[in-house]
Amino acid sequence: MMRRKRRSSVDKEEPLSTAAKPKKGRSAGRQAKEAVAVETNESVFAVFVRKAGVTLKHDAQSNEIAVDQVVFQKRIQQQLQRSPQFPAIIQEFITGMEAHIENPDTLRVCLLPCVPQTSDGHISSFQESLLRMLLGVEMLQTLIINILLEKVPEFMLDSTGDGGLSFPRMIINQLKWLDRILDAKGLSLKLMELVSVAPVEVQRDVITSLPEILDDSQHNDVGRELNCLLLERTQLTVPILDALSSLNLSSSLLTEVRTAVMATMAAVQLEDLPVVVKFILHSVSSSDAYEVVCSLRKNLELEQCVLPAALQASQTLLKTKRAAVSAPAAAAAASSSQDSISLVLDGIKSAVRFQKTIAEAWLKAIESVEEEEEHKVIDLLMLFILHSTNANQSRRGAERMLKLKVRTGLIQEPLLQRTFRDYVQVLRGYFSSILALAQSLLRSPDPGLVAFGGHMYRCSFTAFDSYCQQEVVGSLVTHVCSGAGGEVDMALELLCGLVTEKPSEMALYAVFVKGILDYMDNLTSQQIRKLFQLLSRLAFGQQQQQGSHIQDDMHIVIRKQLSSTVPKYKRIGIIGAVMIIGSMGARSEGTDSQNGSLSQETLRQVTALMELVKSSSESSPEAAALYYDELANLIWSSTLDPQVQEMMGSRVLDDFQEDFVVDLGPDITGSFLLPPRVMYNLDDDESQGGIAINLLPLLAKDTQSKGDELTHDKKPLKSVTFKPFLMFPSCFLHFISCVLNFCVALMADSLSVSSSLDRRVSPLCLSPFFRLLRLCEEKRHQGDLEEIDALLGCPLILADMDVVEKVESLSKAERDFLCALLFHAINWFREVVNAFCKQTETEMKMKVMTRLQNITYLQTLLEKALAETPGFVPPVSNFDGESSDRLALSSAVPALKPKKDGAGKKRKAAARRSSEGSSQPAEAAEADETQQEHPEKEKDKDVWPGVSLSVFRPFFRELDLEVLSVLQSGLLSRSLLDSELHTKVREEVLLGPAELVFLLEDLLHKLEFRLTAAPTKRAPFLKTRADRSVGFSHLQQRSTKDIASYCVQLLPALCTHLENCHNHFQALLSKNDGCVDAAAADLQEHRLMSASYQLLLQVLNTVFSWSGFSQPGHRNLLKKALGVLAERLKEGDADLTLEQFVKHSFEYLLNFRSTMPSLNTALCLSQLLSTVAERGGNAAAHRDQTASLARHFLSQVWVTASGERERGNKFNEALHALLTIYLEQVDDILKVVEEIAGEGISELLNVSKDESSASWPTLNRQTFLVFYKVLLAELEKAVRKIPAGKSSDDSEAQSEKLLTWNLAVRDFHILVNLVKVFDSRSVLNVCLKYGRLFLESFLKLGMPLLDYSFKRHKEDVQSLLKTFQLSTRQLHHMCGHSKIRQDTSLTNHVPALKKSLELFLYRVKAMLALNNCQEAFWMGNLKNRNLKGEEILSQRSQDSDEDEDEEEGEGLPLPQQLSDDEVSDVSNGKTAAAETRQRGFILSEHRTAQTVMKPQRQRTNSNSSHLNSVSVLYPYLT
Repeated sequence: MMRRKRRSSVDKEEPLSTAAKPKKGRSAGRQAKEAVAVETNESVFAVFVRKAGVTLKHDAQSNEIAVDQVVFQKRIQQQLQRSPQFPAIIQEFITGMEAHIENPDTLRVCLLPCVPQTSDGHISSFQESLLRMLLGVEMLQTLIINILLEKVPEFMLDSTGDGGLSFPRMIINQLKWLDRILDAKGLSLKLMELVSVAPVEVQRDVITSLPEILDDSQHNDVGRELNCLLLERTQLTVPILDALSSLNLSSSLLTEVRTAVMATMAAVQLEDLPVVVKFILHSVSSSDAYEVVCSLRKNLELEQCVLPAALQASQTLLKTKRAAVSAPAAAAAASSSQDSISLVLDGIKSAVRFQKTIAEAWLKAIESVEEEEEHKVIDLLMLFILHSTNANQSRRGAERMLKLKVRTGLIQEPLLQRTFRDYVQVLRGYFSSILALAQSLLRSPDPGLVAFGGHMYRCSFTAFDSYCQQEVVGSLVTHVCSGAGGEVDMALELLCGLVTEKPSEMALYAVFVKGILDYMDNLTSQQIRKLFQLLSRLAFGQQQQQGSHIQDDMHIVIRKQLSSTVPKYKRIGIIGAVMIIGSMGARSEGTDSQNGSLSQETLRQVTALMELVKSSSESSPEAAALYYDELANLIWSSTLDPQVQEMMGSRVLDDFQEDFVVDLGPDITGSFLLPPRVMYNLDDDESQGGIAINLLPLLAKDTQSKGDELTHDKKPLKSVTFKPFLMFPSCFLHFISCVLNFCVALMADSLSVSSSLDRRVSPLCLSPFFRLLRLCEEKRHQGDLEEIDALLGCPLILADMDVVEKVESLSKAERDFLCALLFHAINWFREVVNAFCKQTETEMKMKVMTRLQNITYLQTLLEKALAETPGFVPPVSNFDGESSDRLALSSAVPALKPKKDGAGKKRKAAARRSSEGSSQPAEAAEADETQQEHPEKEKDKDVWPGVSLSVFRPFFRELDLEVLSVLQSGLLSRSLLDSELHTKVREEVLLGPAELVFLLEDLLHKLEFRLTAAPTKRAPFLKTRADRSVGFSHLQQRSTKDIASYCVQLLPALCTHLENCHNHFQALLSKNDGCVDAAAADLQEHRLMSASYQLLLQVLNTVFSWSGFSQPGHRNLLKKALGVLAERLKEGDADLTLEQFVKHSFEYLLNFRSTMPSLNTALCLSQLLSTVAERGGNAAAHRDQTASLARHFLSQVWVTASGERERGNKFNEALHALLTIYLEQVDDILKVVEEIAGEGISELLNVSKDESSASWPTLNRQTFLVFYKVLLAELEKAVRKIPAGKSSDDSEAQSEKLLTWNLAVRDFHILVNLVKVFDSRSVLNVCLKYGRLFLESFLKLGMPLLDYSFKRHKEDVQSLLKTFQLSTRQLHHMCGHSKIRQDTSLTNHVPALKKSLELFLYRVKAMLALNNCQEAFWMGNLKNRNLKGEEILSQRSQDSDEDEDEEEGEGLPLPQQLSDDEVSDVSNGKTAAAETRQRGFILSEHRTAQTVMKPQRQRTNSNSSHLNSVSVLYPYLT
C-alpha cells in the first residue's frame, strides 16, 4: 500500500527533459542537449548512470562498470547537483530507478556486483552492486532505502529466486557497512517494523544483520526491542543473542537482557543452549561475575538435557516394532545432545580462559554450595574445565576445590558415577585433566581423597576407549612403582578390582602390569601379595586365554626367585608361587562344594608347584614358615577346589603330627641346656599316655644344628699347593687332577651340610604350621576343630620356670636358650588362642581363658629374663615383613649398665624408645621411671624393673581380630565330677586385669594401625623405611569398615569393663574417705587397673576418631556406636537424632570424671569427650563442659600408686595436651591466659622450690615450661583469629577489636616479662619463637586496625602501642643476650625476630603518616642490654657516660623494602646515625650529639597540634 501511494505521487511529477551539464566546453553541452532531445524515451536514471560509467543490462547479464565505484558515486552526485531542476531531479531519478528494478530479473542484476569492463585495466577486480553504490550517495540514500525495504515484502513468501538466491537477504546485505547513515533512527524503526511482520527466515536474516547495519546511537533502542522480542519468540533466541552480543549496550540494559535470558533458559532448545551460555558470559564485569555465574549455575540443568539410560531402555521396549528404524535416529539424537553439551562447555571454557574473573566466580559459586544434594553435574564438569586451562591459578584452584569438597563429603561417588554415565563423550575431551586430578588425589594422605581418586580411575577405565584405558593402567602402574605406602596400596587395589570387573579388557594390558615386577624392592609383603594375585588372575584365571602370554614369564620369575639364596627374593618367590597356586586351584563358579571340577593336568601342575616351593624352602626355617603362613592365608581368603583342599589337609595333618607332636612318657631322654619339664597341661586325666608339643627338644636340636653350621663355616679348608707347570708341560695333567679333587671335596661337603639342613625341623615352623593345620581343618569340616581340639589342652615340653628367679646365675647360652624357649611358648599359646577362640563350648572357652593367663604369666617371666640377657636376638615369628636379619639387629636387647652421672639422658632415651610402642601403659612407664629415680624403692618385689615387651611386638605371632571376642566373656564356671558323677569342685575363670590389659593393648595397636590414618611419607634416599605393618598381615586383609563394625559390636563389653574400672577406683576412694592422695595397698593391682582404665578410654577414642564416620555411608554405624553409649545411661528410643545420641553419650562418659587414677587417664577422657562432641556436628554445645572438666583436672594433685606426686616426661606431655584442650575449649582465652600468667605464676614465685601454685596445683617449677609454652602458643593462635581491621568498620566494631588487642598485648607483655625470672635456655627458646609469631600476627592483623581507628580511638591506640613497645624492647634485650651466650638454638631465632621488629617500627611510622601525624614519629638508637637490663659493654658508645641514665628510642635497621627517600627522612635528616646501624645488631660507635635526640624538651619548638595530642608514645611519638 505504501508502494502504491508513492507511485501515485510520482505519476503526478512531470518527466525531466534536461540532464546535468558536463564541465567540458559549450559544444559538448550543446551535443548533450541534442542527444537528450533526441532520446526522449530514455529515463533520467538510465542517462545519469550511463554517463557516470555503468552500462545497464537487460538480458539477465551483470551490469558493467567502466570506472572506479568512487568515481561513479562522485559523477552521480555532480550530475544531480548541477542539474537546473535540482532538487526536483532527485525524485525523477528515483522514479526512473524504481521503474528499472520493477522486473525481478533486473532487480537481481542490480543487487549483484557489477562486472568491470576488460578494456580498462585500472579498475578494481571487485565492484559493488549498482544499488550499493547508489546508497553511498547521501542525497539518494534515504529514498533508496525506503524503496528497497518496500521491495522485501514482495519476496517474503518466495524466499529464493530463480537462481537460488534470497531476495530479502540480498536486499538486507546492501545496507551493511555503509559509510554513513543519514537517518539512522528511521532505518532502525523500519527494520524493526519489518521484523514484526516478516516470516522466521527473514526475521533471522534481518536480526543477525542489525549490528552491521545500525549506527551506534541506535544500539540501546534496538537492544530493548530485541529483548522484548526474545520473550515473545523463543525460536529467534539464537539470532537475537548473536545480535545482542555484537551491539554496544549499556551496562544496565545488558544486565536487564541477561536477566531475561536467564529466565528463558528452561524453554531454550538444547541446540540453542551454547549461544545462550556464550551470551550470558559475554562482557561480564568483575563486579557482577559471581552473581551471573551463580545464576547461570542455578538455571543450567544439564541433567535434563540427557535422557536417562533407564528411560531410554523403557522406551526401547515399548517401541520394539520400530526399534530397527529408530535406533539410528536415537543414536543420532544422543550424539547431538552430547555435541550440544560439548559446545556449551567449550563456550564456558573460552570465557574462563580469557576472563580471570569468571574462573574465580565459578570457584566461589561451587565453594558456596553447602549441601550434598545441591551439587550438580555442572560442578564436576566445571572443575575439570578449570583444571584443563593453561592458567596455573585455575588449575590449582580446581584441584584445591575438588579436594575440599571430597574431604567434606559434599561431592561423592554417586555424582561422579552419574557424570561419567551420562556425559562420556563430553568428558572424553577432558581426560587429561581427569587423569591428573586422579593422580593428585591418589597421592593425598587423606583416605577419603585416595578413595575418590580411585573411583575416578575406575570410572575412566570403564567409560572411555582403549587409549584411555591404557593411560589409566599406565598411571596406576606408576603409582605402584612410586613406593609411597597408601598410594601403592590403593593402586594395587584398583588394579585387582579392574581385573575382577573387566578381565578381558585388563588382559590386553597384562604386559604393562608385568613391568611392576622390576620394582618389587620397594614393595611390602602385603603389596607383593596383591601384585602376584593380580598377575596370577591375569595369567591363570578363568580368562587365561587372553592373558596366557605372560604365563611363561610368571613361571620364570617364580623359579628364579625360589632358587635365590637371598632371603628377600626367596620370600617374594614363595608369595608369588602361593598366589599362582590359588589362581590355578580356585574353585569354578557353580561347582559342587563336595566334588571338584579341576582337571587332572591342572591338579598335577598345582601339586608340582607346591612340591617345588616346599623343596626350595626346606633348607631355611624362615622360608618354610613363610610358606606355611602364605598357604594359611590363601585358604582363609579364597575358595579352593575341594580336591586341592583335601590334598593339602591330609598332608598337613600327617606332617604336623610327625614333626611336632610326641607321646608323653615317664622320662624325656636327651641332653639339654636346661632341665626339661612337661608344663601347662589342661587335661589332667590324660597326664599319662597323652600327647605333648615337643618344644624344648626341637629348640635344643635346632640350636645345636646352628652351632654345627657355624662351626662348619668357620672350619679352615686344607690348603692345596699348585706347582707351576708353564715351564713343564708334563705337570699340566697333575694340576687338572688336583683341581678336580678339590672341587669334588667341596661339593661333598656342601651336600652333606644341605642334607643335614633339609632334615632339620625348626621350632620356628611350629606356630605357622599349626595355623595352616587349623585353617585346613576349618575348611574341611565347616569350622569344627574336633579333630585337633586335643592341642588346646595338651602340655608343652619346657624348662622348669624356677630358673627365671636365678637367671643371673645362668650362662650366656643358657639365658639365650631360656629367652628363645619363652618366645616360642608364648607364640604357640597365641596361635592356640587364635584357633579356639570361636568355639562355643564352655569347657573350650575356659581353656582359652586359661591360655590367656598362661601368656600373661610367661610374658612377666620373659621380661625378667630379657633384663638379664643383653644382646639377645629373639626368634622371628612374622615372616612376611622385614628380613629377619634386619629385624633382629634393630630389636636386640640393650645392655643394662649401672647408673652413672649421665644416666638421666640415657633413661630419657629409653623412655622415648619405649613410648614408640604405645602398648606399655603410661602408669607402668611412670612406675619404672620412679623406680629408676629412687633406687631404694626397688626392694619392693611387686614392681619388677624389667624390659618392656612393647619393643618386641614384631616377634610375637599376630592375634586374630576374633580373639577380642573374649572381652565379651563374663564369669565362666564348670563343675568337675568325681568317679560317681558327683560334683567334686566348681572351677571358675574370670578375665583378670592382666589379661584385660593384654587384650586391650592388642586391640589398641590394631585400631591405631588401621583406623588412624598415617601420613604417606616417601622413604629417604639410601635409607630403609621402617615397616610398621609387621605383625598386622592378617588385619590388612580386612577393610576398615569391617574393623569398625566389629569394634561397635565390642562396645557393650568395653563399656562394662570401663564401668568395672570406675567401680574399682570408686571403692578405693570410699575406702580412703575420698582421699585421692592415699597410697594403693596393692601396687601391681593398681598399676594394672590404671592401665586398663587408660587403655579402654584410648580404644574408645580411637574408634570414634575414625575418619570414615564422617562419610554419609557410615552414618548409621556411627549412630549405632553412639547408641551403645547412650543406652548405658538411659534406655531410650532408637529413633533419636545424631545430636541427641551425642548428648546422651557425652553425659554417660562425663560420669567417669571422679575416678581418674592418673593425669594420662584424665587426658584420655578429655580427648574422648572432645571427639564424641565433634561427631554431633555442633562441638560448641559441649565446650563449656569440656573446659570445666579440663580445669578440674588441672586443679587436681596427681599422685602415683606409691603416694608420690606424678612427674616425668610422660606427665609433662599429658599436661601439655590437657592444658591445650582447656585453652581451646574456653570462651575467653585471653582472660584465662591472664589468670594463669598473672595469678598462678605469681603464686609460684612466692613458694618454695618443690611446692606448687595454690590455684593451679599442676603448676610448679618442673612444669612451668609446659605452661609457658602452651600459653604463648595458644595466645598466638587466638590473635590470629581476630578479624583484621577494615575501613568499613563502624566505631563500635573498632572499639571491640581494639579492646581484644589490648587484652592480648597485655597478656603477651606479662608472658615476655616472665623471662626475667625464669631465664632458662628452654624458656628463652620458647619466648623467641612465639614472640616472633605474635609480632607477625600483630603486623598482619593488628596494624590495619590501627590505621583505620587511630583518629576515632586515639587514646586506645596510644595505650596499645605503649604496652607493646615494652614487650618489643624486652625481645630486643633477649636477642642481645642470645648473642652473648652464643647458643645456636637461641641465635637461630634472632634474624627473623630482628626483621619483624624492624617491620613493626616502620609500620608504625606508616600508620602515623596515613593519619597525618608523621612529624610525631622519631627514632633513635636503642642500646643493647642483657636480660637484667645491663648494657652490653662491647657495644657501648663513646659518649655513653653522659647518657647512662637516658633511655634512647628504639633504633633498628632500615628494612630493605624502603626507598632512598624514605630512608633519608627517618630521623629528620640524621643520616649519620642511619649509616652506622648494622642489620641484626646495633653498632653505633660513631654516634654524635645530633643523632641522640632528647625526648620532648629538645623538640618543643617544632611541636604541632598532632604532636601535642600523641606525645605519650615515646619514643615513636614524642
